[in-house]
Amino acid sequence: MTMTEAGTERRPRRAVEDRGSTSMSRRVLEKIAGQVARDETEAGGTSGGFLGIGSRADFTARPEASVELAGNIASLRVSVGLPYPVALRAATRELRERIAWRVTELTGVQVRQVDVTVAWLRPRPASPGRRKLL
Repeated sequence: MTMTEAGTERRPRRAVEDRGSTSMSRRVLEKIAGQVARDETEAGGTSGGFLGIGSRADFTARPEASVELAGNIASLRVSVGLPYPVALRAATRELRERIAWRVTELTGVQVRQVDVTVAWLRPRPASPGRRKLL
């Protein structure tokens, strides 16, 4: 017995533009932008603390991001920490480009602007191998 014989016929497929719409929360875009900054660049965030008191620089934490969303166009603000020493201009340019491209790729929302605030600079974490003697 086939499906059509059992009385459960498949509905004809509708065109993609006739299927409805998808809306995305600002909070989702903020998390995606912060995660992209953490995973795909050398940027870090802050962790711990309460209401900003006692928080510490952490290269494994997701950077803080905020979004202004107007329809399908977003403006992002990201607060990051970077390893020291670093060429700040080049690092922030790369961060802006990478966040804009990946957020657009992952969500379909056009990113018009990415403002980057460098909140802290810390020496790169020591490698787990042997220390280099001078």
